[in-house]
Amino acid sequence: MEEGKAARKIEQSSTTGGLPVSPSLGPTLEAAEVPHEGTAFGPRAVYVSIAAMVVGLAAALASRALIYLIWFLTNLFFYHRFSVEIIHQPMEIVSPVVIGVPVIGAIIIGLMARYGSRAVAGHGIPEAMEQVLLNQSNIPAKMTFLKPVSAAISIGTGGPYGAEGPIIATGGALGSLLGQFLPVTTGERKTLLAAGAAAGIATAFGAPVASVLLAIELLLFEFRPRSIIPVALACVVATVVHYVFEGEGPFFHFAPSELDPVTRAAMMAYLVIGCIIGVGAVVLTRTVYLIEHLFEKIPIHWMWHPAIGAVLVGVIGYLAPRTFGSGYFNIDDLLSQKLALGAIVFLGIMKFLSWTISLGSGTAGGTLAPVFTIGGTLGAILGIAGRHLFPQAHIDISMAALVGMVGIFAGASRALLTSVVFAVETTMAPMTILPALAGCSAAYLVSCLLMRHSIMTEKMARQGVHVPEEFEADFLDTVSVSQMMSRPIVSLLENRPVGEVRDWIQSGAQGSSHQGFPVVDANGYLLGVLTRRDLLKMEVPGQVPVKDLLRRRPSVVYDDCTLRDAADHMVNHDVGRLPVVSRQEPSKLVGMITRSDVLRAHRMRLREEQPKRHITFKLGKRNGQVIAAGHSSEQSG
Repeated sequence: MEEGKAARKIEQSSTTGGLPVSPSLGPTLEAAEVPHEGTAFGPRAVYVSIAAMVVGLAAALASRALIYLIWFLTNLFFYHRFSVEIIHQPMEIVSPVVIGVPVIGAIIIGLMARYGSRAVAGHGIPEAMEQVLLNQSNIPAKMTFLKPVSAAISIGTGGPYGAEGPIIATGGALGSLLGQFLPVTTGERKTLLAAGAAAGIATAFGAPVASVLLAIELLLFEFRPRSIIPVALACVVATVVHYVFEGEGPFFHFAPSELDPVTRAAMMAYLVIGCIIGVGAVVLTRTVYLIEHLFEKIPIHWMWHPAIGAVLVGVIGYLAPRTFGSGYFNIDDLLSQKLALGAIVFLGIMKFLSWTISLGSGTAGGTLAPVFTIGGTLGAILGIAGRHLFPQAHIDISMAALVGMVGIFAGASRALLTSVVFAVETTMAPMTILPALAGCSAAYLVSCLLMRHSIMTEKMARQGVHVPEEFEADFLDTVSVSQMMSRPIVSLLENRPVGEVRDWIQSGAQGSSHQGFPVVDANGYLLGVLTRRDLLKMEVPGQVPVKDLLRRRPSVVYDDCTLRDAADHMVNHDVGRLPVVSRQEPSKLVGMITRSDVLRAHRMRLREEQPKRHITFKLGKRNGQVIAAGHSSEQSG
């Protein structure tokens, strides 16, 4: 009867589903600050989701304002008129005066970086990643103004960028700013930052699913409902805004010449194109950082680097007007087969030179549009070559350009799923999904083999910042306490004299080498835990019972909790070991879990990652016949 009452008392005292204390101390558990058991989606997530939808709307409107500002400046500097008209074609006749237009914008950006914030430079996504990893997702409020203005000036004066980078940075800054005003955790603020950034992309391209995937692959560094759902809702709101301003049609007009289903030979061709595109992604990334390194060696203040790069951008733009600005019409023309082979080669080379020089010099702008253009030209060239060499394969040039477009982004950024879904959503052409998946996967594979870091993470890696590249379940969440706890239990009775325990420890008897010992009463109920240091303090008289040395409430864990629960509980209570009790019999002490046990679990994980041959085959002879026999084995292969 008494044991049953004690068990109920433990259950009632617990403030989590798995972290109780001893029966004698149950009523005081709330003061022990035992962490509450987390849930996948609770009231806090609803609160964050509503905040994310607000961020999504704000980011969408800011995105539209930025786009209009870019076109206003483009019309002002290149067409000498006050207008926000969106220009869907390149300038046909240009004057040498246009060479100076990018220089004007670069000087202004240099001044903004020098006297405002150097963070105005860059292409948006890496800066947002850096804030998530190093600054608890706290973006300075001034960046909500400086970043979009600097980017609008850069692109509006001919910078070879897309608007998506600064849109991401602006949306992320808005999400971070709201997260700094609201009472949220660091993780929730990260979710709001990612929601704003993803909403910006959704507004720009009308690609909500790709935007959510971009946030997962490049910003959230996790896959959990409490972060994905708010980001998804923000992208829904932003996409509705996109439909209001742009309509519900495709962002890029895809016009394949082959209307029949993709042939097996063509699919193999797109796979090969993806491999070549992967090499191109590596070359692209390394070129950007090589040029950046060369600019750093120029013996003048870095404020003037953008202006130096802008001179070359202006010259290239004078020779190839299509390289000025975001040039989304270039992608449209590539996907619609409106450009001849010579024009495609010229555009690809010039855009590559203009963008890498400009970005390496330290100006502001987005990555997607120029990378898509460069990849699209390379894909189209390879498609034309393949169609000429293997006409029976029915390689579609538009499809090859699309594979190159999204494949080079997958290889350069390591955002595989984002790239595949982006191809489908922006063209609204479902038949593109399989070629895009083949090309992006191949490009991703080649890029991973040839390049350790992506274009988004290379700079941070050089600064010593580790950027997570793989998302997997926490191993400690897959192992229960019962699997790793130490048994049998070596406990001390509450009335045992300290001097007797000291003599036992110093004798080196079996079980005396432990660093901590649970103290129990005559009924076996846990009272607390004492360490060797507590017991060996010579200032404590030897006749004192061990129970008098207890100074803190015992923190315990259920045997069916995970090692993650146990490890977090150890950290929260600054202890190195926890008594383990049974959920069926909460008064029963069943084991001890220590930090060493947690590390032992990690050793088990490392062993599991070693290649093993589980089935082996041996050839032999029986009655003159050659036979093969197989048997299971756990030996390393």
